[in-house]
Amino acid sequence: MAKFIISGGRQLKGEIRPQGNKNSVLKIMAAALLTHEECLIENAPKISDVLALGEILKEIGVRVEGLGTDILRIQARDIKNTVLPPELVAKLRASVVLMGPLLARNGEVSFRHPGGCVLGRRAIGTHFDVVRSLGGEVEAQGENYYAKMRKPGPASIFLDEVSVTATENALLLASSINGETEIRDAACEPHVQELCDVLEEMGAKVSGQGSNLLKITGVQKLKGFHHRIWPDHIDVGTLAIAAAVTAGQIEIKEIRPQDLEMILLYLSRFGVQFKIKGSTLSMLPSKLVAPLGKIQTRPWPGFPTDLMSALIILATQAQGTTLCHDWMYESRLFFVDSLITMGANITICDPHRVLVNGPTVLRAKNLSSPDIRAGVALLVAALCAKGESVIDNIEMIDRGYEKIDERLALLGADIKRVS
Repeated sequence: MAKFIISGGRQLKGEIRPQGNKNSVLKIMAAALLTHEECLIENAPKISDVLALGEILKEIGVRVEGLGTDILRIQARDIKNTVLPPELVAKLRASVVLMGPLLARNGEVSFRHPGGCVLGRRAIGTHFDVVRSLGGEVEAQGENYYAKMRKPGPASIFLDEVSVTATENALLLASSINGETEIRDAACEPHVQELCDVLEEMGAKVSGQGSNLLKITGVQKLKGFHHRIWPDHIDVGTLAIAAAVTAGQIEIKEIRPQDLEMILLYLSRFGVQFKIKGSTLSMLPSKLVAPLGKIQTRPWPGFPTDLMSALIILATQAQGTTLCHDWMYESRLFFVDSLITMGANITICDPHRVLVNGPTVLRAKNLSSPDIRAGVALLVAALCAKGESVIDNIEMIDRGYEKIDERLALLGADIKRVS
């Protein structure tokens, strides 16, 4: 098991580019199943979740080239198996979005309940509602599911929750069904918008990108695509917070400012100083203060849950008291126990809310990464802590962050990976 060794207290300085969007690339890889033609994906992040999904695709007979690089070539000329390998599905929550494309191409799919980070069990009933609305059936036997298309047809769908992956499954399945499907209460995150763009390139017609009302007109034969993955706004936010807590001064190149509005609004309320010029975000040394009111996650364009863990680190370095509220996942905030051992003054109110009093001088500790986002938050904490910290179970961080140790080292961080 690999670990990071970090000597904290160094200011981050220099230039960096964000990785490709983790949440986009996995769904766009799934979209490649909708066509017999080759699909080319550029700027793919070199993360282990991409490797896991690539292995699943290969197991069902899809040609996948370039795993471990930033250029992927995928061709699903023949899909030989619609039973997804359970040992790989258990590692990857996003594997659930293969349901839509496989139903579109082969009319059936079998899979176990998807795994991934332990953030409380995440229900997938909304996905099954989508399948039933579009003419399919779903059977469940314990942790195992079997879905089959009976009478495919367009539909007007109202999602009972603003689920990103259910929205994406609806888009993927509807893209191969003749006629217009309407998706209401749809998610509208940047990665959903990006998937819409790819489906349009493949021949479907999509309207409403960036809103909670999507309309997609599908076609029976979709084309291949050549797409460059957008920069990951969560990666940008993580780097910006790391700069702020280390009193750093960095430039983050090739960003999409429209994806960062709420993130930067919250950072500004903490007193974080920055400038945007074109596609460059410049982070400046700042005097951090706790914002008025609570910090709360909500569906896009609200503050994203995937950045709450890192934002709590920012709150430990800000003058005053911050109430952080993440209502989405039962276990998202449990990692703060590790921060408390580092000297953070945090009160856990309940599974969804913590009170953070700052600023506090964090002390180096031996830590373990519980999930992707909490793991990188602990890494950010170690960057500003006094002394040498050790973080193990970093395989969790590698699932979502491309070579984060090498990228931070280029900014001056003292970080080493030890096997």
